[in-house]
Amino acid sequence: MSGFSLSRGGVRRTAQAPSRQDGLPARGWADRIAMMLHAMTTRRHLAAMDDRMLKDIGVSRSEALQESSRAPWDTGPRAQ
Repeated sequence: MSGFSLSRGGVRRTAQAPSRQDGLPARGWADRIAMMLHAMTTRRHLAAMDDRMLKDIGVSRSEALQESSRAPWDTGPRAQ
């Protein structure tokens, strides 16, 4: 992932971010903690939804409970 930065000399292109073995961009610890906090918050909201709300988003009660019980650091795709 490349980007641009603004400096006194003008706009310049920044180097590509390092990648992990699986090809995804590497994340710093602050990004990882923010991702875990976001996962905790959204999973808590999912668990608090009533059946009507879950039906609106196409999620069953058992799927919602399964997702909300995942560990905060488990942010990848859910295993089927």
